[in-house]
Amino acid sequence: MFYVQRNDQGQLQRVEVAPYAEYTEVLPADHADIQGWFADNVVENSLKQLKQSDLDMIRVLEDLIEVLTAKGVFSITDLPPGAQAKLLSRSTARKALGNLNNLIEEEDEGGLI
Repeated sequence: MFYVQRNDQGQLQRVEVAPYAEYTEVLPADHADIQGWFADNVVENSLKQLKQSDLDMIRVLEDLIEVLTAKGVFSITDLPPGAQAKLLSRSTARKALGNLNNLIEEEDEGGLI
């Protein structure tokens, strides 16, 4: 059994396995609304994982391009202009953040506090 709260449109807003102050009804696990609630959560979690994986892969691809260009296997000019601009922009942003990290580390080592 699940304790649920619905919004004004009748859609599930909160689902818990234990009673809570705002619950408005109790539904069995095989109820269509409960099944839909958990299916939506599975899809949402999968999409979040894929998004994070995409962000991680972007960094891997940037590093791969950097290694290949450093070894002379690949030239940045082999890419279309739009891709070149995006890589240059990301590289510039990463370098700027790297410099900020160095400033923060230097301040921490300075013993001001």
